[in-house]
This record gives sequence, C-alpha cells and structure tokens, in this order.
Amino acid sequence: MKIILEREKCIGCGTCQAVCQKYWKLAGDGKVDYLGPQDLAEKEIGCNKEAAEACPVQCIRIEK
Repeated sequence: MKIILEREKCIGCGTCQAVCQKYWKLAGDGKVDYLGPQDLAEKEIGCNKEAAEACPVQCIRIEK
C-alpha cells in the first residue's frame, strides 16, 4: 500500500497529526509532513487510514 500526500492541498488543520502522530507532523510552513515510508504493508497502514479519512481536504490518499 502506498501513502500519497498532496502537500500543496494541505490547509494545516492538524487533524492527521491528531489521529496519527507516529506518521504525521505539522511543519514550520504550516503544512503537514509524512514521516513514514511511502510503501507499507496493508497490516501496517493503521492510523494512516484514519488520517486519510479525517482530512477535510482529502490531501492524503492510500493506494494499493
């Protein structure tokens, strides 16, 4: 599974960081950075799925 972040769409609300601190962090420019590997096994997706679903602008996607 692949994590895709469309950073230019990020509004910096911090929702992804709130639900998945292990992988998401707001950067100094007010947008989010993804801290994990691009490719994860399906069983490792964990809170990234919650982060993608919670994002109000849908800038986080998980693809197979």
